[in-house]
Amino acid sequence: MATPIGHAEDITLRALKTLSSADVIACEDTRVTAKLLARHGIERPLLSYHEHNAERMRPVLLDRLRRGESVALVSDAGTPLISDPGFKLVRAALEEGLPVTTVPGPSAPLAALLLSGLPSDRFLFTGFLPPKTAARRTALAELAEIKASLVFFESAPRLAAALADMAAVLGPRPAAVARELTKLFEEVRRGSLAELAARYAEEGPPRGELVVVVGPPVAEAAPEGAALDRQIETALASMSIKDASAAVAAATGLPRREVYARALTLAGRG
Repeated sequence: MATPIGHAEDITLRALKTLSSADVIACEDTRVTAKLLARHGIERPLLSYHEHNAERMRPVLLDRLRRGESVALVSDAGTPLISDPGFKLVRAALEEGLPVTTVPGPSAPLAALLLSGLPSDRFLFTGFLPPKTAARRTALAELAEIKASLVFFESAPRLAAALADMAAVLGPRPAAVARELTKLFEEVRRGSLAELAARYAEEGPPRGELVVVVGPPVAEAAPEGAALDRQIETALASMSIKDASAAVAAATGLPRREVYARALTLAGRG
């Protein structure tokens, strides 16, 4: 049986029991997991399984599962299978009819959502945004109309730029940046996207793993005339007509076709 388990300071009794009884433990870094096992007096064989060796190691683990052995899959941080190659192992096991279960534990995206103070009745986890500004803004424009809280992973060096792009594309939404969740130096900062972007641009990249939560679109009175034109022109300064129209339509609630037609005129193509 394959069992995904995540590292955490508050590891559960069920997770410790699972690790103790596993025939083999597959993990991202054997050194990290060895420390966890030593802390709890557990001695089990370890195998390395991560994105760089997954294609080679997956058949090895599947073969052990076919022989009736139990394999515990452990991630260094967060929950296995979330932005993690473990999902391919689970998918392959399920395709062969091999039993799979999970030991629930801390999840950074869910913890960030709960601590953000933002609506949690509808949310979308999208993983990492593209690293380049143009591609990132295009991706954000595609998400702009979704009426739900948005949850992202982000790297520390790109955080300030990503928040600035979110502010430009998604508008003045409330947001939260959560750092090192479920760990010793857990921290959550809240504010508008623009405020958070300015704060991290001034302070520099924070340390640790990050989750960004952005609130859903805020319903406002739709701008008209000159106000709408200014909003479209601001978007056109950094985006294509299509992406700018999508972003403005999402921010204002106006029909995308109507905004697109006005954007064509302002861009000199109408």
